[in-house]
Amino acid sequence: MRRRDCILILVVGLIGQAWPGGEEFARADVQYFPIPAISSSKNDGNDFGMIVPALITGPDGELKHLIAPMVIYNTIVGVRGTLNLFHYQPGGRELRGIASWSEKIERRFLVSYVDPGFSNGRYNIGFSVSHFKNATVRFFGLGPTTPLYDETNYTASETRFNWKFGIYANEVTQVAFSQRFRHMDAIDPGATRLPFTGARFPTVSGVEGATILGERISFHYDTRNNLVTPTDGMAVTAYAEINHNFHPGAQPLYSRYGVEIKKLFASESKRAILVVRGDFQATIGTDVPFYELSSLGGQNNLRGYGVDRYIDKHLVAFSVEERIHVLRTRLAGVMADFEIAPFVDTGQVFNSFKDVSFKDYRVTPGIGFRGIIRPNVVGRIDYGFSKEGGAVFAGLDFPY
Repeated sequence: MRRRDCILILVVGLIGQAWPGGEEFARADVQYFPIPAISSSKNDGNDFGMIVPALITGPDGELKHLIAPMVIYNTIVGVRGTLNLFHYQPGGRELRGIASWSEKIERRFLVSYVDPGFSNGRYNIGFSVSHFKNATVRFFGLGPTTPLYDETNYTASETRFNWKFGIYANEVTQVAFSQRFRHMDAIDPGATRLPFTGARFPTVSGVEGATILGERISFHYDTRNNLVTPTDGMAVTAYAEINHNFHPGAQPLYSRYGVEIKKLFASESKRAILVVRGDFQATIGTDVPFYELSSLGGQNNLRGYGVDRYIDKHLVAFSVEERIHVLRTRLAGVMADFEIAPFVDTGQVFNSFKDVSFKDYRVTPGIGFRGIIRPNVVGRIDYGFSKEGGAVFAGLDFPY
């Protein structure tokens, strides 16, 4: 998710999510919570504006609905209007809708639904449809040592659709089948003054676009005590994916594989939670579009760098984060917990396993600030530091 939208989603998440409807809405309590939006990002420029969420709680006092319009002036793409609609239901079911339109180039439309306990908990289902134009995407070339002076910018215009169907073998084990469709237009010049990616890297695969259909089988082992706001447990995900690129002239097949392990170590009071995460990704094939490869940098790994700072076929990453509870208070009628979270991220991308070298690992320390409405809402802001400066990211989830 883009960082500028995430600044809104951070606020939205701290307050609740929902889709208005029926008698429940008629009996709901509605509150308005105007918030100024001021933020800055390494890739996305500066934002100034206002968010006016309508907060809707049910008769039981739990957050049910939210309608969150916002108007932002961004120093790169101009005025942006965004409407966010959110809905949470018991059992982790979530329905989300986002529509955003910017003065220059950028557009974003998304509808998604997930139900991790479909049919009395026997299945996990979900789907997502989205279309967006992102005018501030960066590309530095391929490899673990790409220099900062090779930074380029392009506009990504793409449409995505994906679905997932998971079957629970027991309470903690799931096998899932999923499929995704991704159509990327030929890249266009971006909205910044940086060189155009297509001019600096004209021979990189994917510059002329891609149309991808992928099928994945994945294994999930998860003993965490909550999917969204866990305080204890372990999660392991492993997957294998085959992809078909239907773009004329492209190599038609390539595959991807990955393993991610997350472990939470909670203190007796659960006021301090140590979280460790290891991630490995591999891409097998030739002529793979560069935006389909593994990447480091962004809100979920190597948080001291901008999104997609390092890109190559394979990835190894490791992170450690200490989530420390500092405050519990009532916010807009609901109880919210606040945390600080010092962290260290490290990792590298590489083209071949023989190229792995400790000198190519990047390390980014930082600190995060979290607001949590249990059991299913997290908002966060993370600041990471690197040799290229700092980066700020916000999101409606934990980074891992």
